[in-house]
Amino acid sequence: MTRTITIPSSRPLVFLAAVGTIALAIMAAPMLSGAPRSARAADATPGEHTISVTGTGKVTVKPDVADISLGVQVQRQSAKAARDDAATTMNAVIAALKNLGIADADIQTSTIDLSPTYDYNSNTQQITGYQVTNMVTVHITDISKVADVIDSAVAAGATSVNGVTFDVADRATVENQARDAAVKDARAHADALAGAAGVTITGVQSISETSVYTPWPIYGVSDASKGGTAAAPSVPTPVQPGTQDITITVSVSYLI
Repeated sequence: MTRTITIPSSRPLVFLAAVGTIALAIMAAPMLSGAPRSARAADATPGEHTISVTGTGKVTVKPDVADISLGVQVQRQSAKAARDDAATTMNAVIAALKNLGIADADIQTSTIDLSPTYDYNSNTQQITGYQVTNMVTVHITDISKVADVIDSAVAAGATSVNGVTFDVADRATVENQARDAAVKDARAHADALAGAAGVTITGVQSISETSVYTPWPIYGVSDASKGGTAAAPSVPTPVQPGTQDITITVSVSYLI
């Protein structure tokens, strides 16, 4: 005789629940044991070690171009008279500059100012007249003409020479030379530090340029005369361009 045994329907559910519990335990094991493997691997990676230094490069050059600020200052009783006389004198100054071979593109108006003048000894500060200032900046590509520009402008009626700034025309090339010297200077410092510490430089982490030298102007004379045409100078204005230092500093972090 054959006997049939029937398994209650609840048994498969109990079996599946047990399997699910085991699976969850397996998935939770890494979390229970600590940080994930990827995080532990990242923590095990050693940090980058660096040596940070600065380097300076300097190139001394002889200037070959110059900029001069010059112009006229006229004071008259009426605004129209001051403007007219200033315009007439400035036109003469510009003509004198052009006679020296200065191109139109190298003569740029920098200041035109019309303002009243006052009698400050009076309680009412009465207007005593009007003053016009007209200034131009002259770019000189032939540095041997600097003295001629000043003397010719003054002879034509210029009453103010505010300053001379010397520079080099091919400044980019000189700056690159200074930049190359700055980087080599930084590497020399880093090599000395690495050697003293017993480590080896393996690369560069970062590099930045921190400063570029800009030439300072040489300030000149300012004639306080109120108009008219000055006499031609009996002695040429002495001008000494001298030399100029182009300096660049870099900051470098080297990997070790």
